[in-house]
Amino acid sequence: MVALPCGGGVGLTGRLRRATRRRAVRELSVVGVRVELPSNQPIVLLREVDGDRYLPIWIGAVEATAIAYEQQGVKPARPLTHDLLRDILAALEAPLKAVEITELKENVFYADLLIGDDLRVSARPSDSIALALRVGAPIRCADQVLTEAGIVIPDEQEDEVEKFREFLDQVRPEDFAG
Repeated sequence: MVALPCGGGVGLTGRLRRATRRRAVRELSVVGVRVELPSNQPIVLLREVDGDRYLPIWIGAVEATAIAYEQQGVKPARPLTHDLLRDILAALEAPLKAVEITELKENVFYADLLIGDDLRVSARPSDSIALALRVGAPIRCADQVLTEAGIVIPDEQEDEVEKFREFLDQVRPEDFAG
């Protein structure tokens, strides 16, 4: 078990806290990442596993690369930050149980890492997704967030999603570099 400091440093009331809240969540899968034109802003597209809603989240280039690397099975010569965090959690025997996208405030998404049996750590959704892919943890989203920001893609637009998947099969992580 992991011993965490409760005095000085990170307290349990800030970004690190005991998991006590229960909220309605839906599991999501990662469709992939792409670059939104003309802004060249990367976006990760998630899809509700047992539903028809998609959740697009605009992310940074570094996180887009980390997600793309993992989806494509690319193993860099040296570990990326998300690989390091995966290895630290394993060494501490503190498994990542799940990732939850918890809220959307002023167009900014927030997420929690659920570690071990009762610990939540606040994190950016992009970092959370990159880590979840590395450890095989489920990605969940609060119903409220999906209701607010989720989109339903009509059947005629499903072809566009398929084209997006084909694009993901051919894109290289280097394509996301600044």
